[in-house]
Amino acid sequence: MAANEEHYVLPRGTVSKKTKILIVVAPYYRAIADQLIAGARAEIEAWGAEHDLIEVPGALEVPTAIGMAERLSNFDGYVALGCVVRGETTHYETVCNDSSRGITLLGLQGLAIGNGILTVETMRQAEVRAEVEGQNKGGGAAAAALHLVELARKWGAPRKGVGFRPAREDTILAGDPQGSDTV
Repeated sequence: MAANEEHYVLPRGTVSKKTKILIVVAPYYRAIADQLIAGARAEIEAWGAEHDLIEVPGALEVPTAIGMAERLSNFDGYVALGCVVRGETTHYETVCNDSSRGITLLGLQGLAIGNGILTVETMRQAEVRAEVEGQNKGGGAAAAALHLVELARKWGAPRKGVGFRPAREDTILAGDPQGSDTV
């Protein structure tokens, strides 16, 4: 059983400068989500970072919300949380695969994301993985995001600005019939 196997965990770090993490959670199974959130918050605070929390309808919406936040806000990293329990249909595979794929694609674009979306066969498996005093997968996802934030900073990854750039002198506005001196 994987729960009984020993595994290595990177030592807890600290942030090198002010850091804000967005926790995005799909609270379909509220008790599981609350444990994941508690673990993530505790880990983020232990690193000396700040966090915001948003809820989305389901695991499929988690990567979309992260992508929107990256384009429209100024977070340094993201924690994806939720739980998908196998049911009687193939919907389980769709949700697991597509939410994971979306998060992976965002990560490959340079976003620092810790994936804490549990994919389990039973509610008992979810409980064991989510418990803060147990496997604490929410805390693990937060630690992963923070390690990636610090790695990006180490390598000097530039952060894009948010908003519009001022218009240049030679900019032509749509709808301007002359396209000349009104800018």
